[in-house]
Amino acid sequence: MRDIILEASLEGVIAFNLSDLEIHLRQVKDKRSRFGKIYPLSMILVLYILAKLSGQDKPSSVTSWYQKRKALLLNCFDFHHDRLPCLNTIRNVLSDAFNAEELGDVLTGYLHREYGGQQSTLLTIDGKTMRGTIPKGLTQGVHLLAVYLPQEGITLKQVKVSDKTNEIGAAEELLAGISLKNRILCADAMQTQRKLSVQVLSGGGNYVWMVKENQPTLRADVERFFQPTQHANGWHVQPLPRTVATSTNKGHGRLEIRRLTLIVDDQNFLDWPGVRQLFRLERIVTHLKTSKKTIQVVYGITSCTPEQANAQQLLTWVRTYWGIENGLHYRRDVTLNEDAIRLSSPTMAAAIATLNNFVIGLALKLRFENLAEARRTFDASIASQLLCSS
Repeated sequence: MRDIILEASLEGVIAFNLSDLEIHLRQVKDKRSRFGKIYPLSMILVLYILAKLSGQDKPSSVTSWYQKRKALLLNCFDFHHDRLPCLNTIRNVLSDAFNAEELGDVLTGYLHREYGGQQSTLLTIDGKTMRGTIPKGLTQGVHLLAVYLPQEGITLKQVKVSDKTNEIGAAEELLAGISLKNRILCADAMQTQRKLSVQVLSGGGNYVWMVKENQPTLRADVERFFQPTQHANGWHVQPLPRTVATSTNKGHGRLEIRRLTLIVDDQNFLDWPGVRQLFRLERIVTHLKTSKKTIQVVYGITSCTPEQANAQQLLTWVRTYWGIENGLHYRRDVTLNEDAIRLSSPTMAAAIATLNNFVIGLALKLRFENLAEARRTFDASIASQLLCSS
């Protein structure tokens, strides 16, 4: 494949050479029989990524995009056939030709090799159902669980949650191949499990878990720390020492105040593996137009010592964790239209989600903060490069 170097006039944007990616993608094992195979797997994947970078999302629109540029692309790939993959070929390849988890590992490895990073302290786990895979009349579709670097926008690994299990069982598999040493894993209440806590601690990491109704005993014990002390004649109990951190944000017609109160469990009162501190997070949102105020309170626990994480640090981590919705899921759902694509093949759905994760991570590594703007820039740059290489 000839070089296609994507550049932009935006200040600080890094160039990206697609031919290097095509060479790297040759590592993905092709499960197709060699008989009757016309198009190399790496070529098909690069064609799909090219169209995706140019703003196309559905397999049909991806195919249409590169077919309209057939002569230019054939010249770019030095391909000896006078044709490009049809829609059925694309569907078959995405469904059966490779393992989506292996592709994810190769793409993540490429981003690390070319742009470094992936050593962030904070890791987050969260799941997402691809709504376009839910059959009519049913409520369940393909559900994927990912471990994500929110400060870098990189999905380290993603696994499909089996119909016979749930996110709890899938999380253990997900973390098995991830280095946890000196890292902080943050997750919602679904992952607040003893076994997973032990797995994180044994891997040399620490956890920050939310505590909700799925752990009623633990939640009641944590709440007790923050209840006012009882008073009686001649008897008084001093409240436990605590620290408080606050953040304020104003935007979109709302004033939002977050207040995290942190208490150290010096006496090991909580019966939970490795817990060292517990917190109460209060989120107060005032709608400026109506002055209506809503208050949300959540509780959490962490294995971090006070030296490893104070109240301000925990407030930052928890807020960054919530950012996975905007940083990953929103971009996949809205900008890349993932949920609008009807898919009947679970393996194809996982493959498309993996490619979407890569596009998001690549745009951020190339220093684009706005994914939609990045795709418009890529579209213009790709068109220019294809014309120059003809």
